[in-house]
Amino acid sequence: MKLKTVMTVAGSDCSGGAGIQADLKTMTMNGVYAMSAITALTAQNTTGVRSILEVTPEFLSDQIDMIFEDIVPDAVKIGMVASGKLISVIADKLVKYGAKNIIVDPVMVSTSGSALIKTEATAVLAEKLLPISSLTTPNIPEAEILSGIKISSEADIEKAARKIGETYGCSVLVKGGHNINDANDLLWTNGRSTWFAGKRIDNFNTHGTGCTLSSAIAANLAKGFTMEESVKLAKEYISAALLAMLDLGSGSGPMNHAFALQGKFSQESDK
Repeated sequence: MKLKTVMTVAGSDCSGGAGIQADLKTMTMNGVYAMSAITALTAQNTTGVRSILEVTPEFLSDQIDMIFEDIVPDAVKIGMVASGKLISVIADKLVKYGAKNIIVDPVMVSTSGSALIKTEATAVLAEKLLPISSLTTPNIPEAEILSGIKISSEADIEKAARKIGETYGCSVLVKGGHNINDANDLLWTNGRSTWFAGKRIDNFNTHGTGCTLSSAIAANLAKGFTMEESVKLAKEYISAALLAMLDLGSGSGPMNHAFALQGKFSQESDK
């Protein structure tokens, strides 16, 4: 049996709801073999981020080399990378290995409102990473930073997505879950805009939604779906995970990535 493979390059979330942990769960549930290169360790939970410990550029480089030298990924998802030096390492390695289906989730602000990326890193991400990506998935605050456009309407979302896409030559998915509409997302690809309707789910526990969405899209692209199909399927997955109404932690908790997990090895003890 040969599974499609996906690598996530992101930070670790010790509470398991976002970052590497959310990516691996999501990719597994979406039918691909998941691998990871860790950019940083974070001390965080559902209430916020306490501290971040970055890996060295050399160690990140070794992780990426070891993956591509052995199990070449069919897609790459990039999440939290908190420094320009690390972003440069990632971009250089992906170019070296001719990586395909590169999804960049520009994690600048977490769900809980904590800043996760240095300003200097934003410039390097835009200069080196976005131009080689297949898709970037900013939320509204991140789209404002990348486009320089203040977003207060759906027309602004379309304008910002087009500007980002034309500037960097990649597809853009602007996630509309920040009170502009009922969680409708806009995909700008191949010069056209497509809205993906989403119903706002009354669930406060949304920690890691961005990580999860981009990872699901990466898994779908690896399996051969088109960009539009990949986004549609990913939105269906994340909506179902939110509808499972998992309630953990005292802050913005995680969703249930394994809502569809069934079978002998997932059963609880009857004792």
